[in-house]
Amino acid sequence: MGSLVLPASGSVYLDANGFIYSIERIDPYRILLDTLWQTVSNRQITVVTSELTLLEVLVKPLKVGDATTATLFRTVLLHTPEVRMLPITQPVLEEAAKPRATPGLRTPDAIHMATTLLHSCALMVTNNNVFRRMPEVPVTVLNELL
Repeated sequence: MGSLVLPASGSVYLDANGFIYSIERIDPYRILLDTLWQTVSNRQITVVTSELTLLEVLVKPLKVGDATTATLFRTVLLHTPEVRMLPITQPVLEEAAKPRATPGLRTPDAIHMATTLLHSCALMVTNNNVFRRMPEVPVTVLNELL
């Protein structure tokens, strides 16, 4: 298994799957992401994500009635100092229209990509290789590290 290589500083964009793997402790992805969480405060890295992530991570816990996991997701996303949830603003929506029109990303993926671009993230960590269609941001796909 490979390891997650992080930038020396800046923002690392983590999409919903990364939070799900970490919070729900889904291996082997959780093990890869532990590197991110262990170094985030020591190396001046900030984890950022879109507000859309809150919607995406809450679906399953709400569907199955798992209030504990839903609360844990809210706590991490809303109250962890090293995690910044970025708003879905008009500029994000304008930027998201570009990948929706060209390579045909789905709307949620386009919002994640636009947020990554507009906030000059040094890296996007995901398990969705569709983000490789947008070469403007370095992307690490977790499956490729296994």
